[in-house]
Amino acid sequence: MSTKRDYYEILGVTKNATQEEIKKAYRKVAIQFHPDKNQGDKEAEEKFKEAAEAYEVLSDTEKRSQYDRFGHQRPGAGGFRGQDMNMDDIFSQFGDIFGGGSPFDSFFGGGGGRTRQRKGSNLRIKLKLSLEEIANGVEKKIKVNRLVRAEGVTFKNCTTCGGSGQVRKVVNTMLGQMVSTNACPACNGAGQLIDKRPPGVDSSGLVSKEDILSVKIPAGVSEGMQLSMSGKGNEAPGGGIPGDLLILIEESEDKELKRNGNDLIYDLHISFIDAALGTSVDVPSIGGKARIKIEPGTQSGKILRLRGKGLKDINGYSSGDQLIYINVWTPKKLTSEEKAKLEALRSSPNFQPHPDSTDKGFFDRMKEYFG
Repeated sequence: MSTKRDYYEILGVTKNATQEEIKKAYRKVAIQFHPDKNQGDKEAEEKFKEAAEAYEVLSDTEKRSQYDRFGHQRPGAGGFRGQDMNMDDIFSQFGDIFGGGSPFDSFFGGGGGRTRQRKGSNLRIKLKLSLEEIANGVEKKIKVNRLVRAEGVTFKNCTTCGGSGQVRKVVNTMLGQMVSTNACPACNGAGQLIDKRPPGVDSSGLVSKEDILSVKIPAGVSEGMQLSMSGKGNEAPGGGIPGDLLILIEESEDKELKRNGNDLIYDLHISFIDAALGTSVDVPSIGGKARIKIEPGTQSGKILRLRGKGLKDINGYSSGDQLIYINVWTPKKLTSEEKAKLEALRSSPNFQPHPDSTDKGFFDRMKEYFG
């Protein structure tokens, strides 16, 4: 679709609408622009597809959450699957809306006699990524065991539905005849039954096969985010639409850097001598080491910021920072000579703690950095 309208606006619901309200709203819009009611009307057909796209996203809790966060640009897979749905996809995926003996089904005669295509089941895998891979994005080769249509399988038309995949039922009521159309119980709506199958092939004509797939992970993904590869799940028995491959992102814990949103945090421990006199040190960072300067008189708890050295935003608009937390380390064991030198300095006013008007308190610093 060339222009993108807000999905909630398309269905005429608010952003806090329940799933039941979304389903009812979609059914209302679908009835209005149904192709059987508006034959030859291209504008109505486009609005029908647009409504299906909106429902496909908002009826799925995970997709709806991603849409609320990122809008139409779904991360990882280049958008939502509804963007390229055709009529077969719509009637297959939302058969509960258009069939099942409802008044809607009776009014349209079961969707104009369309054979509902079945959809294969989705596959779910977990993919663990290092912090370096998350920071830069990565292309991974993954092994997936999928159910695919086996070779050497022959089919025959279902005798119950005559190959249409549907059975019609006429019920006489006091209001007249009511016609409903449902998926054929013998072939589950496929329109075909297996005639012959080789050994090792299941009763649906599918066989397990290991595939190696290449998946591109964008920079900035986070723990728990789910990416989708359309059509890379299990294939559907007897033809139809393959399911999707759903990839759940997991983060490997980094030994040195901790993640806080798009910011990276590193705890730097320095001696009180380096804190007092100042020094320069190398700290770990994405892509290598970064050299930072410790000013003389640096206090424990001070936060240094390396701007833009964090993780890229998933939308690519900006990058986080790297925050370095200064921790002044105090030795636990001292030699007699070291103790004597420190005792000589104990009474010096420069070694007595006192409020420093130029040094902000810890909570003030946290407010400054995190708002």
